[in-house]
Amino acid sequence: MNDMSFPEVVKGPPKPSGLYQPSVFSLPKGTERYAVEGCGAILIRVETGDRVTVINDEGGQPCEIIAAEDKGRIDSGIIGAAANCDAGGLKALLTSSDQSLRGLRMGMEARGIDLAQGGAVRVFDSSTPAKTEESFAVQRDGVVIIAAPGGIMDFEKQDTATSLTVMVKRAVIKQVARFELPDPLADPVSEVRVHSATAESYFVKAGDYIQIIDVDGRQCTDFQCFAARKLDKGIEHALDVTTTRTLMGHAYPMPGLHAKYYDQDMLPLVEVVQDTVGRHDAFALACAAKYYDDIGYPGHVNCSDNFNATLAQHGVTPRAGWMAINFFFNTGLDDHGVMYADEPWTRPGDYVLLRALTDLVCVSSACPDDTSAANGWNPTDIHVRTYSGQESFKRAIAFRATPESEPKMTKETGFHDRLSKMTRNFIEYNGFWLANCYAESGPLEEYWACREKSVVLDLSALRKFEITGPDAEALCQYIFTRNIKKLAVGQVVYTAMCYPHGGMIDDGTVFRLGMDNFRWIGGSDYGGEWIR
Repeated sequence: MNDMSFPEVVKGPPKPSGLYQPSVFSLPKGTERYAVEGCGAILIRVETGDRVTVINDEGGQPCEIIAAEDKGRIDSGIIGAAANCDAGGLKALLTSSDQSLRGLRMGMEARGIDLAQGGAVRVFDSSTPAKTEESFAVQRDGVVIIAAPGGIMDFEKQDTATSLTVMVKRAVIKQVARFELPDPLADPVSEVRVHSATAESYFVKAGDYIQIIDVDGRQCTDFQCFAARKLDKGIEHALDVTTTRTLMGHAYPMPGLHAKYYDQDMLPLVEVVQDTVGRHDAFALACAAKYYDDIGYPGHVNCSDNFNATLAQHGVTPRAGWMAINFFFNTGLDDHGVMYADEPWTRPGDYVLLRALTDLVCVSSACPDDTSAANGWNPTDIHVRTYSGQESFKRAIAFRATPESEPKMTKETGFHDRLSKMTRNFIEYNGFWLANCYAESGPLEEYWACREKSVVLDLSALRKFEITGPDAEALCQYIFTRNIKKLAVGQVVYTAMCYPHGGMIDDGTVFRLGMDNFRWIGGSDYGGEWIR
């Protein structure tokens, strides 16, 4: 016992432990990151003193930058540069049928930005090395549009349009409640601001869309709705999450086949069309007075009482605790069946988009809980926009290629229009909507056809990476298990991608398109990260 060693005691008074402060981004304070997809463009609000840096991720990707004042006048002097092109690449993108640029078109129209009235700053060219950067100091408040122009790839030229990364270093660090709303998805029918620790009710016509936006990030919102026709008859059948979970077979509906919320009569009320978060709660009640009483905060403002107050104008009977879909509420069940909550996954501007399946009376709250991680310890605002049912929005879920990458919305493959005539059973896979099975045959018949006959598969979700340059063969020889030196031009082989110790990363095929041109097709985005 006398030989036991004990840790040394630190001299002096004990030091208090520090509080962990949640940050808005996993980046230094005041730094924001944006992704510009190949053949894409984004619009960013900038202020005097900000610094904008554009990074050429893969190399060889031209970039066009348009700077404009708040009233729409184009002036490259805003970023301390001189125009050197007519923004032909961006003009071509905006005249295309690409629906992903719809928001940009609307943002430019709302600000009165006319590309014919000014020029752009063009940086980078086809010979630019990967990771090359160009930085600009913002001289005046305004907006910048950053485009990665390009066209359909010619595989013989290896001229794929690739991504750009934009880093914005803010001169004035944005605090909570200072983030700006994203541009609307279309012309809004109505806009409802739900201020922190309050709730608002609103009417939505059948077929119209409801966009519920987390303004500052990490903020929960309880949503409830009633069929207006039932409510007119005094029938107060609200959205019922237990009925919904039973019918959908999911913890909470998501865009796709299992996307609807129901009331207790199994009447569908809303359908989830888009979701940039993918983490919600459909088990817990909206916070109520009893919850705060039990944890020692009697009299604390709560969502259920806020619901009661705003629904009174619609003649809805008050309830001690409201069942609701708790959008952005990050909950789970541990191995012992205990329900826990953590900070929401939402970032500023994240949203869910719903479609009303009947005339609705809706209510949304901005949860006031500052006693737990439910709202990142700092409750903020929620914003609701509604859009006409005449608008068209594609079903989509946010997809992240890697934990550090920016989210991308689910896409339809090039075969979707044809396949959608054969089945409605699509599932989200690797960022694409893929047919799960076909109506005329079914999964069993398709399985045996695959084993004994032949099938045609939509493999659009596989990842394609171009490996080019004088060291392309040496890199492929290092990465893949096949002897790439034996691969002739025009030949393709199946191979594996492994770690140096032999651990498997992915399998796929390698095409040799030229002496220094290769194409890897695999199933994982991480394969591209490993190649880089």
